This record gives sequence, structure tokens and C-alpha cells, in this order.
Amino acid sequence: MKRHVKVQRGKALRCKGWKQEAILRMLENNLENAEMPEELIIYGGTGKAARNWKCYDAIVDSLKTLGHNETLLIQSGKPVAIFTTWTTAPRVLIANSNLVPQWSTWEHFRELEQLGLTMYGQMTAGSWCYIGTQGIIQGTYETFAACAQKHFKTNLKGKIVLTGGLGGMGGAQPLAVTMNQGVCLAVECDEKHIDRRIKAGFCDQKVKDIDEAVNLVTKAKDEETPFSVGVLGNCADILPMLVKDGFKPDIVTDQTSAHDELNGYVPSQYYGGSLKEAVLLRKQNPKRYIQQSMESMKQHCKALIDFKKKGSVVFDYGNNLRGQALKAGLKNAFEYPGFVPAYIRPMFCVGRGPFRWLALTGNQEDILKTDQTITDMFPKDNILTNWIKLAEKHLPWEGLPARVCWLGYGERAKFALAINKMVRNGEIGPIAITRDHLDSGSVASPYRETEGMRDKSDAIADWPLLNALLNCSAGADSIHIHNGGGVGIGLSTHAGMVVVCDGTKETDERIKRVFTTDPGTGVARHADAGYKEAINFAKKTDIRIPMIKK
Repeated sequence: MKRHVKVQRGKALRCKGWKQEAILRMLENNLENAEMPEELIIYGGTGKAARNWKCYDAIVDSLKTLGHNETLLIQSGKPVAIFTTWTTAPRVLIANSNLVPQWSTWEHFRELEQLGLTMYGQMTAGSWCYIGTQGIIQGTYETFAACAQKHFKTNLKGKIVLTGGLGGMGGAQPLAVTMNQGVCLAVECDEKHIDRRIKAGFCDQKVKDIDEAVNLVTKAKDEETPFSVGVLGNCADILPMLVKDGFKPDIVTDQTSAHDELNGYVPSQYYGGSLKEAVLLRKQNPKRYIQQSMESMKQHCKALIDFKKKGSVVFDYGNNLRGQALKAGLKNAFEYPGFVPAYIRPMFCVGRGPFRWLALTGNQEDILKTDQTITDMFPKDNILTNWIKLAEKHLPWEGLPARVCWLGYGERAKFALAINKMVRNGEIGPIAITRDHLDSGSVASPYRETEGMRDKSDAIADWPLLNALLNCSAGADSIHIHNGGGVGIGLSTHAGMVVVCDGTKETDERIKRVFTTDPGTGVARHADAGYKEAINFAKKTDIRIPMIKK
């Protein structure tokens, strides 16, 4: 029997307070926006919100009875204990998919998963902070904007972006491209994913013939008209064919679920109606499925390298396609860069990163009022103000009304305090503030966020752990530590957080601390790695780094 979870709206509480109610509604919101809700899978291949439905029900029951001085522990999607702590302590602590390093591989993970002992939490899936496709679209918008500025000195007008994957993460790409005035050709093997993005307004048109798709995007490029096409097919087949046919996109990237060769990526020749055969092979002969996946990713990655040789701008979008291709024997898999060192790291150096907030009562006006507040507060930030205008125009509400933007150190605390004041004054209902785990100080991921660090500290995983510990000390309401999000088990360590704005003065104090410590660890991390931008920024602010003289 299928279960359909919908997040509760309105001001009526089922829990003992808004802190607990907010976390429960965020969990429900994950499932309302899920890719495969009946299996508790939110996005990213097998990124889940709870280990199973029995665990989900126990989590819900625990949150409903959780006291103001109690903390609920979640071990990979299962509620394992409730302890008396402090009113200022987090209400929920979550650890997902973490394994002792020597055992931190997909093989060991899957064995433990089969035994019912763990689950894959991805990033915001297992930490209950997913807000639908908008959660990734703003970062995708920023990335494409930075790419366009770096390579074309303008936006993406008259430029074609070729990419793959329209799932929970990749589904943001078409709209992010058209919001930057560009043209997007996205290859997707699951027709339901294309239909979902079109229904939500993230993609303009679906086609099943690649030649028709190429003609459509070429026409839009010539006319300099923003336009996006989702074409049904398999990247491992279509991209090599496009290279051979002489198609030359301006930018090429990818957001298929390459991080997981068994439960994420779909091998060559499987798409549309034949997806059922791939699912059957996955169950009956996983070893053969993995072999086909790895060989397909090798072909897929080689096509990106070939596009680069022919003059396209090519970058990896953090799904570990290059790492998988290298593992499959493609020695030059890392011939093109990752998106963070190419476009994002300067922002990380000054603590600029993702900031998202949800209207817990379900009132859309609460988000629109905060939109106005943030644009009034930062009128000179053209990227931010332009983004808010575009978001209001183009983005549908998915689940609880929400907004996401990128803010820097100092800006996050300032805006969060303004939100809490609005709640206190009765202008809006309670708001939950959170972020993606992809942030300046909350992740160690050598194939993504920490690729190519100046001091060779790519694999140092202390920083996200310190980030989580510090945010606990500062007063966040929910803290999360995960393994493997984005790139796969054993390849990343990352942390998340939530602060619930209930309008109280106590929450003001939490905000002042958490939204200083959270981005502040990012500045410290990059200053420690020797980035001058971070060192100079730290010297100008109140961030104290013992071994850097002011």
C-alpha cells in the first residue's frame, strides 16, 4: 500500500513547540517533494529521509512528544534515543551513512544497508532540509552566471548548454540556464523526470528524437531566445554521437547520478521503455549492472573531454563522473575542472554560500514579504536582487513555500535577525532557516567542494566536523553529519544545520551565534589553506584566527 505524506500547514501544533513542529514539517516536506516517496527516496539515486516506514513513524511519534529540554538522536534514518539535555541544545542530532574509513565503500555500505543497519542520506534528504528543485536552482544559477561571466564576459544569451540528468538535483539546470538567458539541451533517460520538470515550469519542451532536439536548440541559439529542451535518451549513447556528428555546444556539464554506479547511474542503451530492463538487471545481476555502468560512465566522460578538445567549455558538476571514469580506466578523466575551483571558491573564501528558508505555516505571502525585506536590506547586491525577481517570476511553490539565495558572512546573521523580528511582530508566521551541505566550511569533498585546495588539504575532513560541533555549541536546533553526499560513499564528509525562527528573544541570540559560526568556519577553513581573499577578509572582520595576525 502506497503512502502519500503531505506536510501539515497552518498554525495548529502537534508537537510541544514550534522547534519540534518545524523539524517534523521539514521531514514531511521532504516527502511531499520526493522523487520516489513510496520508498522514502527524496533525490540523488537513493537519498532517503528515513530508513523505512517503521522508522519514519517512530520519528514522527518521537517529535510529537519531544520536550523542550530533550534531544532526539537519529542514526541513519532510525530514531535510537532521546536524552535530557538543555533548552538551548539542539532538539535533533542526525548522523547518516557514516562508516569507519577503511570500511567506507559502496560495497560495505550496501552490505550493511541490506542488513537494515544504515541508509544513504545524500545531503538534504537525510537531514530533512530538501525544498524541491529550488533548493539547487539558485546555486546552479550562480554557477552558470559565473561561468558565463568568466568565459563570455556576459550572460548566456545565444549560448547552448548541453547537460544530462533531470532528477532531483539536475532538474534545476534547464531553468537556471534560461534564467541566464541561455539555451539548454538536457538528456534524460527517465521520461517521468522530464514530464515532472515541464509540469513544474523548469523545462520548456520534451522531445524523443535527438535530431529534433538539436534543431530546436540551434534555432533558439540563432534567435538568442532563452529556451530549454529535455530529450529522452541515455547520455552514454547520445553525447558520443553528438561529438561524432560535429555538434558544438558552448558549455557541457552533467548531473546524472554518477555517484552511485548501482542505484543511481543508468547504463548505455537503457532509457524510456527499456528502463524496466535496467531495473530488472540491477536486481538480478548487480555485478553485471555495475560493470555496464562503469563502462558507460567511461564513454560518457570521454565525450565531455572530446567536447572540450573541440572548443566547448566543460566542467564537472560534482556528481563524481570523472572519478568513476578514472576507476573504469579512463586515465585522463580529470582533464576538465570541477565547478567549485572553476567558479565558486572565491565566494567560499568570504563565507558566501547557500541560505534557504521555509514558511512553516504554508503561507506564500510570508516568503514574498521576506523577499521584499532581503532586497531592501541588500539593494546594492545586484546578483541577489536580480535572483529574487527571477525567482518570484519563474519558480513554482513546491511543498512548503520556500526561498533560497546566497549570502555572505555578516549578511546571514543580519537577514536571519530581520526574519525573526518579523515573526515576533506578527508580520509572518514561524520560519525555518537552513542550507545545503554544499557550503564554504561544512564539507570535505576532494572531487567537488574541496577539489584542488591551495595547500593540498582536499581530503582533510576535520572542518565539517568542527562546523557541526561549533553550530551545536552556538545553539542550532538541528545538526547533521553525513558521509558520501553528492559524490558517493567514502568520498565526502559534510554537515548541515537548522535554526527555527519562532520570534523569541532567545532565538535572536541563537541567530547571532549560529549565523556567525556557520559561515565563519568557511572563512577560517580557506584562510588556513592560504587563500589571500579569506585571510584579508578575516583581518577585516571579527573572526579571530590565532595564527593570523590582524
